Amino acid sequence: MPVRPFRAADLPALHAINEAGTPGVSRETPETLAEIIGLSECLVAETPSGDPLGFLTLVPPGTAAYASLNLRWFEALGGNLTYVDRIAVSPAARGQGIGEALYAAAFDLCRQSHDSIGCEVNSLPPNPGSLRFHTRLGFVQIGRQAFVPGEKEVIYLLRQL
Repeated sequence: MPVRPFRAADLPALHAINEAGTPGVSRETPETLAEIIGLSECLVAETPSGDPLGFLTLVPPGTAAYASLNLRWFEALGGNLTYVDRIAVSPAARGQGIGEALYAAAFDLCRQSHDSIGCEVNSLPPNPGSLRFHTRLGFVQIGRQAFVPGEKEVIYLLRQL
């Protein structure tokens, strides 16, 4: 599965993929998604003809311009890690190894300069498929946070590189 860096022409397709992935990822406008991508390293899985099938964004701790409480949580841990802000795969392409290919590329990229990768998975609303996926890739739970108790809660995961 080819994985490459983001290109500006990808934005409409990535926005559609992102919106199809809610509530597993936060809903964004094209403009806010472009801002997030601009603050991150964005990897895109593509078809042989170059059409995006999914994407993953990596935001390094210390990126103050990105107002994410999850990023702040990882920053408080300290250490040499990077944060996966989001991973989303087109509904038509799920189950084809795209998520694994995106993470393999992220692990290779980050291994050069980081010790670990952190992410969060929704526990409310529940996202058991994402939790199983991340656990299968070697992520372990290291914390939890309730943003709105009983309504919006996350599990924090970390994978050593």
